[in-house]
Amino acid sequence: MPHAQAEVTTQFLQAFADAFNAHDADALMGFMTPDCVFDASAGPHAFGARAQGAAAVRAAFVEVWAQFADAHWGQARHFVCGDRGVSEWIFTGTRSDGTRVEVHGCDLFTFRDGRIAVKNSYRKNRPPLPPGDSRASFIRS
Repeated sequence: MPHAQAEVTTQFLQAFADAFNAHDADALMGFMTPDCVFDASAGPHAFGARAQGAAAVRAAFVEVWAQFADAHWGQARHFVCGDRGVSEWIFTGTRSDGTRVEVHGCDLFTFRDGRIAVKNSYRKNRPPLPPGDSRASFIRS
């Protein structure tokens, strides 16, 4: 579990992304404040769906892996400015019905005491690709 640091760095955000790709909920929660907030990219409200507090945020992260067993956030790029930060990524995953998702997205972070207090996620609204779809995807180099 990472230890709180005075200032969050891009290396900290990369380690957070690596924990997501490892599907390691315990490691992820080590990056978050106890009263953290996660605003998902989809949901019934203007902000998506909100999870508040460590237990609810952990459950929301685990739910993503339940929906997409092969969930992966690739080609991550990060920047940090004071108590705010951004991670850009390409999300790929396959649903249980075989449809695939491949979209660009980003997380907007608010930091407090060297940890993530708010993770606000956004992603493009591209329709899922049917199983076996051979269309080449657009991936930024």
